[in-house]
Amino acid sequence: MIKNNKTERHIISILTKNQPGVLSRISGLFSRRGYNIDGLTVCATEDESYSRMTVTVSATEQTANQIVEQLKKQIDVIKVLDLKSGDVALRELLLIKVNAGAKERSELCDLCTIFKAKALDTTQSTMMFELTGNTSKIDAFIDVLVPYGIIEMARTGGAALERGKNEN
Repeated sequence: MIKNNKTERHIISILTKNQPGVLSRISGLFSRRGYNIDGLTVCATEDESYSRMTVTVSATEQTANQIVEQLKKQIDVIKVLDLKSGDVALRELLLIKVNAGAKERSELCDLCTIFKAKALDTTQSTMMFELTGNTSKIDAFIDVLVPYGIIEMARTGGAALERGKNEN
């Protein structure tokens, strides 16, 4: 049997009890075992007694499977899914501020149109944009803004749900 040691991005959806300390215990599991969290989003679900955590990690398939199995053993965890291989709707939010003199504004507005971003703020020398989308769209937008000079940015972890009807 050949093992795949290739590191890939895994999106792990964790349904937990909505109680104090759960986030700390879950994130502690990652840190104790030396796993790095690339992105983390947490919120209450449609039922306020539960929270959904969406954790993005870069890991081999074997490591991702270990993470999922360890999460399933946690007392506050109801359900764990590795959404990497499934049909998933994933969105991230990006807020980004770039240098924008008078000469660059029209180019930046064109980029906004292409990426369907929103201009949130404009000053004499800067512009701030909001963009939601999948990871590759966010990455591409950042890449095209680099030449303008990124001043500051904030990026959420992904929020993800499995498409279609839940069978579990």
